[in-house]
Amino acid sequence: MSGSILIVEDEEKLARLLADYLEQSGYQAVRLGDGGAVLPRVRSHPPDLILLDLMLPRRDGLDICKEIRSFSAVPIIMITARIEEIDRLLGLELGADDYICKPFSPREVVARVKTVLRRSGGRPQASATGLLLDEQRYLASLHGIDLELTAVEFKLLHFLHATPGRIYTRFQLMDKIYPNERVVSDRTIDSHVKKLRKKIAAVAPDNEFIHSVYGVGYKFEAPSKAC
Repeated sequence: MSGSILIVEDEEKLARLLADYLEQSGYQAVRLGDGGAVLPRVRSHPPDLILLDLMLPRRDGLDICKEIRSFSAVPIIMITARIEEIDRLLGLELGADDYICKPFSPREVVARVKTVLRRSGGRPQASATGLLLDEQRYLASLHGIDLELTAVEFKLLHFLHATPGRIYTRFQLMDKIYPNERVVSDRTIDSHVKKLRKKIAAVAPDNEFIHSVYGVGYKFEAPSKAC
């Protein structure tokens, strides 16, 4: 078993105890006690999972969780001493994968870590473009903003995104998006692409991801400098 776990906890004794238990279970543990240092660390050294305390110096754990979700799908387990249900629900709504309340057993935390890592295995990370595609939940976001795609729009974007630069004809895309439907017009793809471009432009007007190839079809290609 292996994996890098970032422990964000300002109680040094507790953080050290969690690190010891995780390392005994085969994980690599890194400790941070300052909320302001979390985002730079996650960007420069992406962990496999984050244990994130709710109450931190300089920055609240929920705010950190929300911003991490703008560029990464790394699993996050919230740690909190607050027992109010609203805090738990809010943490999960902002993108946390699980939560655990203090006081807790370090063994329970290790068990939760194993479960979340197993459940979230293979979840995609956001690329440098800021585009995040979550195939399990059919969710697409750009710079942390939900694109609010339909299921068909998501499948089309996900398919093109999987092979950047490759050109697909409208018929190839139809076969992928509508595998059991042969009466759909090839112009239906044009309509979906138009709607996708509009939703992306609403978030990043200077970025174009889906490019037309005259007389052939479409391809996904990130702009040279996404913003």
